[in-house]
Amino acid sequence: MTKHSVFVGVCIAASALATTVHAGDAEVVDAQASCVSRTCSFAVTVRHEDTGWEHYADRWRILTKDGEEIGRRVLLHPHESEQPFTRSLDDVQLPKGVQQVIIEAHDSVHGYGGTHVEVTVP
Repeated sequence: MTKHSVFVGVCIAASALATTVHAGDAEVVDAQASCVSRTCSFAVTVRHEDTGWEHYADRWRILTKDGEEIGRRVLLHPHESEQPFTRSLDDVQLPKGVQQVIIEAHDSVHGYGGTHVEVTVP
């Protein structure tokens, strides 16, 4: 292995890391709920600097204030040219007594951790 090939390898690795760091955490920027009885539909807007299949917002979830996951929307592809983007999830059953939920987004590199939104359910 030559010094040149080691240098090229380090540059490629540094470039990949810079791309990953640039994208940051996925953030929920808005969420709306509409409910009939204890069954709700959620429209959630997510922002993330998707860079392709190696780093993109890949799902969001709905949690009770106690941390119980009651709904999850899997995002099947990167949204590089659609930012922010909104996706819906229907037929979410709210546990009895739940009046507020937390919605958070996940990305394929950092996991959960960006800005989340609290929603009071009608």
